[in-house]
Amino acid sequence: MIYDITLLLCVEDRMRLLTHNYLQSNVRGTTKGYPLDIEAENVVLEESPVDAVLLEKLLPKIDYDVLKRATQQVSQHLSTSLGEFPETISHPISDEKILSLVHTALMDIHILEGNLVCPDTGRRFPIKEGIPNMILHEDEI
Repeated sequence: MIYDITLLLCVEDRMRLLTHNYLQSNVRGTTKGYPLDIEAENVVLEESPVDAVLLEKLLPKIDYDVLKRATQQVSQHLSTSLGEFPETISHPISDEKILSLVHTALMDIHILEGNLVCPDTGRRFPIKEGIPNMILHEDEI
């Protein structure tokens, strides 16, 4: 089965932490535009079935430390606690609990409103209705 990563990044106009893991600031002069900080205002958790095969294909492309940090940044906006992330993960993930936790973080947390913030310049990229706007102003190109 082949998965189109672009389809998974922003399905139903809602930014997932999967999307965040790939985004970076490209403001002129930026030397450290990754990872972006998250200033969330509205976050929802929508559970979906765990697809272990898809996760195993995605995990080598994911910065796990950035995922853990992003989850911490949005967790205060969630009505339930996700649980503790292990310090590291191995491939393949054999622990069902860890597999479910990583799936929830990547696929089920949706940021509807807020900002992504460049750690180098402080530039805020707005997230409106679940869509991150990474378009640069003319003087930033």
